[in-house]
Amino acid sequence: MRATVRAMGGALTTPLLPEDFAGLINPLWSRTALRGRVVEVRPETDRATTLRIRPGRGWRGHRAGQYVRLGVDVDGVRHWRTYSLTGPETPSDGCISVTVQALPGGVVSPHLVNATPAGTIVHLEAADGDFVLPEPVPGRLLMVTAGSGITPVMAMLRTLAARGQLADVVLLHSAPNAAEMIFRDDLHALADQHRGLRLVTRQTRGEGRVELAELDTLCPDWRGREAYVCGPVGLLDAARAHWANAPARLHVEQFTPPARTGGGCGGEVSYGEAATVGVDGETSLLEAGEAAGVPLPSGCRMGICFGCVLPLRDGQVRDLRTGEVHGEPGDLVQTCINGASGAARLDVPTT
Repeated sequence: MRATVRAMGGALTTPLLPEDFAGLINPLWSRTALRGRVVEVRPETDRATTLRIRPGRGWRGHRAGQYVRLGVDVDGVRHWRTYSLTGPETPSDGCISVTVQALPGGVVSPHLVNATPAGTIVHLEAADGDFVLPEPVPGRLLMVTAGSGITPVMAMLRTLAARGQLADVVLLHSAPNAAEMIFRDDLHALADQHRGLRLVTRQTRGEGRVELAELDTLCPDWRGREAYVCGPVGLLDAARAHWANAPARLHVEQFTPPARTGGGCGGEVSYGEAATVGVDGETSLLEAGEAAGVPLPSGCRMGICFGCVLPLRDGQVRDLRTGEVHGEPGDLVQTCINGASGAARLDVPTT
């Protein structure tokens, strides 16, 4: 019966589907496009804000530590960025949250922090990422974070607290100063409420950040703990070196793009029918296209989420991290981490 009614509705609304009309009445009802409504905007620091979002009925949940691609319209152009989910896995109110820090010169992050009131509709994709706790959760955990690297770990802590599993966790967190420490009050409240959380914070401008060489003092049993590290590239590189003899115990999440190699040749790149652009050897295909006014898909902008991929039709590209020239016609290219290597043509969807 339900299928019959649905079929009749589709016939009456052709070429639109009933879901299209439902989405006009309430954007969260749509089954064809996942959206969310911002229900609360909560400042964390002068530059960081938490957006609590009620997702539409297509949301399938997330695991603590995962991220979500979020789309927002700025000056008539839809931009996609990737943010860690900072709430627990099973929120009692059904809402999710992301915590955004405004980046100087950014387009999306300042808009989300400073110009996104409650009631705003945002676009969402399914949660993704493998920086997550295993099941069952290890008995002893070590978490080392710096700056906004606390965001995925905060979701883990909140999830463990909600389950009653915050039993033996050491968190070493560095931030520029107390005023710029995201979740400062929440972290101290969790440590006060749960004896199983031992919190060590460091203000880097006056004390320097937590160094991994200090682990023997700060967390003497660190070798027996599962380690989760998130923060700047320097911290992650140091962690990989520190756990070189036990890499399986180390889990890292990177928020900043890897360093680019120099000396690329550049070339002329065609973005479908939209534009043909001369791209120098230091600029990504994504940056060059955006500078030319070509609307391109994007996400994390550092080669993790694969939100920026486009088909390569002709030519080859150069990986800006390694200098490797690669690609054959039909390959999917991550435009945020690849640059030009001679003439190339990308297949850009029309909008």
